[in-house]
Amino acid sequence: MQKSDSRVANAFNTGGQRVTGKNIKFKIERVPEMPAALEGKLDSSGKRFAIVVSRFNSFITERLLLSACDGLLRTGAAKRGIAVVRVPGAFEIPSAARTLASTGSYDAIICIGCLLRGDTAHYDVIVNEVTRGIGQSAQETGVPHAFGVLTCDTLEQAIDRAGLKMGNKGFEAALAAVEMASLKTVIGSQPSAVIEERLSPSRAASRRNDKGTEGRSSMAKRRNVAKVPKKKSK
Repeated sequence: MQKSDSRVANAFNTGGQRVTGKNIKFKIERVPEMPAALEGKLDSSGKRFAIVVSRFNSFITERLLLSACDGLLRTGAAKRGIAVVRVPGAFEIPSAARTLASTGSYDAIICIGCLLRGDTAHYDVIVNEVTRGIGQSAQETGVPHAFGVLTCDTLEQAIDRAGLKMGNKGFEAALAAVEMASLKTVIGSQPSAVIEERLSPSRAASRRNDKGTEGRSSMAKRRNVAKVPKKKSK
């Protein structure tokens, strides 16, 4: 070990002391403790999931579907807790996902499809609409949506992502759905002062009463001022 390297090595063993030397002058600080974070667990026991899968490019989507079901079952989901809904193509996925999420019967929705780039702009239009629709459905319904729609340039890329070189995106989407469903439960169990203030009817009523009292008092003051007779000038 060189001389400069030994100085650096000794510096990290000083326990937070200031180190000075010929070429170095710095203070070693300990890593601060990270705050506790809310996280979901990969446990789907007792939860219900809906899988919306496209029939178009079924050679790929069926492989994604099987791996998605495998991921749910491996994390504790029951077979009766998994509903599979088939749609003609990827463009119809957001509509079906929105309908399923609106029922309130499912903890998460898994969207599975496969889009391959062609010679026209049709691919770009469908990709944008599918992505936007799935995201909008998740935001407006509050139900987690997992994005398992492949957007590939070639069939070889899709095959690699359906269980070959790049793993299986259906399995990954299922794990994401399980974790987000669990995280939603964790977040919902946390007390929030903002939510309590918004949802508390007593506080809202008291505020309305206070505003009404202030409004009535100001109106009364204006009426009293108007009733005061003006002095006649001599």
